[in-house]
Amino acid sequence: MEQNNFSFKKYAWQQFKKNKPALISLYILTGLVFIALFAPIIANDQPLYCKYKGETFYPAFSTLVNPSKVDSVKNDAGLVEMLQFDITDWRKLDLESVVWAPIPYSPDKGDRYNREYVSPLDEQRYKNSDNEIVAIPSRLRHIMGTDNIGRDLASGLIHGTRISLLVGVLAMGIASIIGVFLGALAGFFGDRNLLMSRVKYIFTLLGVFLAFFYGFGVRKYTLSNAFSTGNGVWELVISLLIIVAILVVMRLLSRLFNFGWLGKEVSVPIDSYISRGIEILNSIPRLILIITISAIFVRSIWLIMVIIGLTSWTGIARFTRAEFLRIRELEYIQAAKSLGFSNFRAIAKHALPNALAPVFVSIAFGVASAILIESSLSFLGIGVPDDVVTWGSLLNLGRQEFEAWWLVMFPGFAIFITITIYNLIGEGLRDALDPRLKS
Repeated sequence: MEQNNFSFKKYAWQQFKKNKPALISLYILTGLVFIALFAPIIANDQPLYCKYKGETFYPAFSTLVNPSKVDSVKNDAGLVEMLQFDITDWRKLDLESVVWAPIPYSPDKGDRYNREYVSPLDEQRYKNSDNEIVAIPSRLRHIMGTDNIGRDLASGLIHGTRISLLVGVLAMGIASIIGVFLGALAGFFGDRNLLMSRVKYIFTLLGVFLAFFYGFGVRKYTLSNAFSTGNGVWELVISLLIIVAILVVMRLLSRLFNFGWLGKEVSVPIDSYISRGIEILNSIPRLILIITISAIFVRSIWLIMVIIGLTSWTGIARFTRAEFLRIRELEYIQAAKSLGFSNFRAIAKHALPNALAPVFVSIAFGVASAILIESSLSFLGIGVPDDVVTWGSLLNLGRQEFEAWWLVMFPGFAIFITITIYNLIGEGLRDALDPRLKS
């Protein structure tokens, strides 16, 4: 009875929980995700709630929906006073009541009274509602110091968490799609099991060349400009649709010549093509390749995610290929083929769910690698745009001023913790999802 109720998912979770470092890392990651999701509420220079001249406002929440929101109140003389939420200095207003964010600073706005690398331990100043420069209250202190233009480091770290986690997840999402797809094809079909007529084979190869030429080569300047304006993801989707359309058209055209010698089936060495592609990409230093591509296009956080994803799929593809080489010889796959199921159904419904366990481990390690690459690029000044605050860009500021130890220690510790917890989670998944435990 116990054997019949056996669930490998539950058993794997029990095994994962036994790994205390991995479990603690999972809890820390959950905390980082919470910080990333609620960063605009945790660190914001606008109040979460305030009452001014009898009117109630929620500036921090209002600017999340409409950054340039404008409201008005009447002053004592009966004149209308306009308040533009994103530029109003709420600290200078005589607020009747106010609730500030835990970190009352935004990452991109400097404090002119605490410029030039103010340490967390230094005396900090601010201008009160009476326009007097006095010692800053404890609730308004820069608890982790400031950079050269007075931007709050704690706020930068909190908002940088969003960038780092987003880069890791989206970049590895792209890498996972490419790696699993190509690895599954290479492992399931090998060099002899994918049969195709000669004309379809020729037209497919020609279609791949034309698809990438017209999808990316011709549109490279369009893509570059789109990433600079924030429409890069949409333009990338259009390029992918162009690639798919060209491949479909070339496959349809091949039917017109499907006769005689051209119509005979041949084996497509798909495994060799993909394996050689993996070897070529692995032979090129990835950081140098990413730097080269980044130099061609306009700097954009979305472009960095795409580049990291397009250059990080090889490890996932090799894991997937290895699993499919093992799985394709098992009885249930052979039974699916004997029953006449299509190759697509055999791959998607039977082989893939049983091949993803080691892939998840590779993805966990890949997320850590993607975060480290983004931090390295931002540290070198060639990653995200200058107006985007990331952990790497904060480290770069620390490099410019060696005495500003807080600009090195805090961002460096954040990167270290994040990379470590992803690696520990990956090790925990590797032990919990070991295929040998399925027996």
